[in-house]
Amino acid sequence: MQESFYRPDSELLRTTRTLPAAIYNLAHTLLAQSQTGCVFVPIRTMQYMAVLDKAEFIFVDRERPGLIELAWQSFHPGSRIALEDPVPFDLVYYDKRAAHTMQRLVAEFYKALMLLSERRIADAPPAKILSFSRKC
Repeated sequence: MQESFYRPDSELLRTTRTLPAAIYNLAHTLLAQSQTGCVFVPIRTMQYMAVLDKAEFIFVDRERPGLIELAWQSFHPGSRIALEDPVPFDLVYYDKRAAHTMQRLVAEFYKALMLLSERRIADAPPAKILSFSRKC
């Protein structure tokens, strides 16, 4: 199944922010496990959908499906010294409500990522342990 999302013609604001390492690392772990190269993350507490791919994370309001309200783009993980350091990125607002949305989005997005990650682990097939005979 293919989903289509639409970016408004113009940006209202573009600013540089940093994303906590735990969020960036978990999102990219889920992306690496994806067979399609993108991950849909429902943020139920806010009635939003996040769509992740290697280039950007977009956020769509349930009330306006398909229309991108804001995006996180141009991640720079190479600029950090350690994996625990935050990752700089560009925050792009396409709608006047985006500033209000951002006030809760980082925390709620992380919770949604954690929930998705836990469900994927629970749905994973059981591990099979193989024994190898050791030659002396």
